Amino acid sequence: MFIPQGIRNMSPMNIAFASILAIAICFPCIVTGKDVLKVDGHLLTEKLHANKTIKVDINGGGDYTSIQEAVNAVPDGNSKWVIIHIKKGIYRERVIVPKEKRYIFMRGNGRGRTGIVWSLSSTDNKASATFSVEAKNFIAFGISFKNEAPTGVAYTSQNQSVAAFVGADMVAFYHCAFFSTHNTLFDYKGRHYFDSCYIQGSIDFIFGRGRSLYHSCEIFVLQDKRIAIHGSITAQNRVNHDENSGFIFLKGKVYGIGYVYLGRAKGKYSTVVFAHMYLSKTIVPEGWTDWSYDGGNKNLFHAEYKNYGPGSDTSKRAHWVKKLTSDEAKHWTTIDFITGTYWLPVWLE
Repeated sequence: MFIPQGIRNMSPMNIAFASILAIAICFPCIVTGKDVLKVDGHLLTEKLHANKTIKVDINGGGDYTSIQEAVNAVPDGNSKWVIIHIKKGIYRERVIVPKEKRYIFMRGNGRGRTGIVWSLSSTDNKASATFSVEAKNFIAFGISFKNEAPTGVAYTSQNQSVAAFVGADMVAFYHCAFFSTHNTLFDYKGRHYFDSCYIQGSIDFIFGRGRSLYHSCEIFVLQDKRIAIHGSITAQNRVNHDENSGFIFLKGKVYGIGYVYLGRAKGKYSTVVFAHMYLSKTIVPEGWTDWSYDGGNKNLFHAEYKNYGPGSDTSKRAHWVKKLTSDEAKHWTTIDFITGTYWLPVWLE
């Protein structure tokens, strides 16, 4: 098969990003209440009853050419849903949704058509983020978020190149994509829902102390050849018993070109569950690690339930891993984990 020279010279991250931006998106069926529907921008608009739209077009055909300018135009203290419709194109800018700008529905033309891209590393994960949301009641649909900062020296600040920082309660992403090599998605705090999203990285690339459900998401692993230790998909940072946080991965798939752990201990009560997931051979047999964490593993809640694929064999898993029963799994595998029926316009059962 002929591969153009330009493609052969691209990094794995850029190849994957280019592939996402080159294909049309298909929307699977979902359930909201008892009705079978399809998620698209029209459905979300209908469910949110938004009556104001701000159009962003990089080519000048909208109200603004900058996404940040459109966000700034939303009144502080906003209490009704506003659509920011982002036309197709690559928007090279950092975007911040501050806490005063609530009830924004940021609607792209599909993650294969609308992208927000920046390149920045920092000693502070939040400061490096291409996209940051600090406002409650935020929804994004059909957008790719990418931090294209080059991979730096292992264990240095050059690795902190976040694609998206999610630091507010009641935030949802539908059919979005997140690209970086390291620390891709800073799932910092609050209740979050990710439906049919694509998330890519190599080391700790989904991290934070959010209370989040990742439903039907694709997790793509990149290989980091700078270090001997395997990377990890998650580094969940629940620090105490009373904190209600954790990452749940449900009905999606993990695959890629490197080898990783499902997660590593970040906080004393680190909580992560993989259930009904396809796990490729990119998952190492041990599955989980407490590397760099010296707090012991008796309080960790790293659990698996009815996964499948070559990486799902639990016979050589770390000794503290929980293998859930069907009764135990019920708590972790429904939308109730994030009380989603209360605040989500649509969700998947």
